[in-house]
Amino acid sequence: MLGNWWRMRQSRNQTLVDALALELKTRRLELGWSQEDLAGASELDRPYISVMEVGKKQPTLSVLYKLAEALGLTFEELAGRVERRYKRELRARTKAV
Repeated sequence: MLGNWWRMRQSRNQTLVDALALELKTRRLELGWSQEDLAGASELDRPYISVMEVGKKQPTLSVLYKLAEALGLTFEELAGRVERRYKRELRARTKAV
């Protein structure tokens, strides 16, 4: 029996997931958009946008690509923004310890 091998495990790097969540919301707000606006522009459901923005769901690469395009960014720009936010959070955490 194969079991549940196909189920994806939740990320062990919640800090990175949170960085993505915050960056999606930040960029959406920079554009003055609602979640519904982003959902329409990216052809995704509004509830899915919501759970990504609170770090409860991780999008696939194809969804990330759609989101980047909808937000007026290249995939590389979105990834760079997430990486910078992630590194800032890691530095803040090491200083707090």
